[in-house]
Amino acid sequence: MKKEKPTGFFNKALDFIEVVGNKLPHPATIFAMLAGIVVLISAISFWLNASAVHPVDGSTVTVNNLLSADGIRWMYTSLLDNFLRFPPLGYVLVVMIGIGLAEGTGLFAIMIRALVLGAPPKLITGAVVLAGIISGLAVEAGYVILIPLGAMIFHGIGRHPMAGLAAAFCGVSGGFGANFFIGSIDPILAGISTSAAQLIIPDMVVNPAVNYYFMIASSFVVLFVGVWVTEKIVEPRLGKYEGNAERFAIEQLKPEEKKGLRWAGISAIAFLVLLALTVVPANGLLRNPETGSVLHSPFFDGIIIGILLFFFIPALVYGIIVGTIRNDKDMMKHIIKSMSGMGSYIVLVFFAAQFVYFFNESNLGLIIAIKGAAGLRDIGFTGPVLIASFVLLSAFINLFMGSASAKWAIIAPVFIPMLMLLDNAYHPGITQAAFRIGDSLTNLVTPMMSYFALIVTFAQRYDEKYGIGTIISTMLPFTVVLAVVWIAVLMLWVWLGIPLGPDGPIYIN
Repeated sequence: MKKEKPTGFFNKALDFIEVVGNKLPHPATIFAMLAGIVVLISAISFWLNASAVHPVDGSTVTVNNLLSADGIRWMYTSLLDNFLRFPPLGYVLVVMIGIGLAEGTGLFAIMIRALVLGAPPKLITGAVVLAGIISGLAVEAGYVILIPLGAMIFHGIGRHPMAGLAAAFCGVSGGFGANFFIGSIDPILAGISTSAAQLIIPDMVVNPAVNYYFMIASSFVVLFVGVWVTEKIVEPRLGKYEGNAERFAIEQLKPEEKKGLRWAGISAIAFLVLLALTVVPANGLLRNPETGSVLHSPFFDGIIIGILLFFFIPALVYGIIVGTIRNDKDMMKHIIKSMSGMGSYIVLVFFAAQFVYFFNESNLGLIIAIKGAAGLRDIGFTGPVLIASFVLLSAFINLFMGSASAKWAIIAPVFIPMLMLLDNAYHPGITQAAFRIGDSLTNLVTPMMSYFALIVTFAQRYDEKYGIGTIISTMLPFTVVLAVVWIAVLMLWVWLGIPLGPDGPIYIN
């Protein structure tokens, strides 16, 4: 007998989101289309004499017609340069050497298992959520390993497996804007933010650690909200698990895995100590040799190399001890395997770079930012309320478009300059942090998230009736509570004027 489809406004809204999302072209195609649209709009705006007065130097900003002879010559000669100089390209490919080795040797997977299996029963929910947050360093490990592991652990100790799945999902996906470490997504976002900020300040660079302090604070927000919602809302609603799914034995760590993990930790600490010796002393090697500054210094200029080594060294030590690296060929095999999965990202970056630099060259982004900032000033829509509204806008856009980097490449060139041009000029770091919160909130409930179907599959191991509606209804309380608490923390952060991270003030001059 055919099962009737659920009705009601909520399910119809979810059906609409699913249909619209499935009809969207590939993100690379979207950027190619957007680049073409920018070219067309630049010509129309030029013929309409669109312009704006630059609030910084008083000059008149006019539109560059990309369909003119000069514009066509510029596009033809700039496609390669646009691709090669797009900051996220080099940042990500470099840092993936270290992250790829850590994934390939099994270090990330062992870290997750050790954290969850080593927690006392009373702290198991917190351990699962915390492991999810940390797994953001290697997204695939979080979704593919931790989420089913969370369900298995809860089932194994007599708790509802869906509660364990939900707690893990909250940490992994809801923690996109939170972590205790700098991961692969940070250089991507910072690179896009840099390109957008340079519309206003040509030599401005947004470093990958610009949100680091706020990310640490956000980790505690996600941790506490994840535990509270799981134990006070989700688990009581689920009740006792009545299914007949077999309880899987959770494999304990082997002696060589424990040894490898221990020495990987020691090597990571040793590396951090050596790195600290280059910046903590007044005459540290990686300080600015002229001013002695740490913020504007070789240390932050080369922070990507520091991130690379932070993952590479412990992964190498772990791999040698457990035997996943027996020679240099094994090491290169793990790195090459991680790089082989970057093909789609490289294609996406090529078209995203064309859109961003076409937008910049046309001056459309700058004019929109100037006019938008003036409009916000005229209606008095500034301050923390503006930032909170941007969080909600980002959350809404995320319902329809899954890729975080793709969304940010579209949003950043408009909103970063716009908020930089307000009377209280916001640093690009605050706009980026607000975007990350919004993206995290609806990652939990949008079927457009790339791993959503996989999570439904994990849930159906425990009850074949579980579907998209089950996952969304289970995760919606996390989204709602996280939205309230996280936005409140961000607004308080702005009000207090606490830096978001190194070289990440709330406001700029």
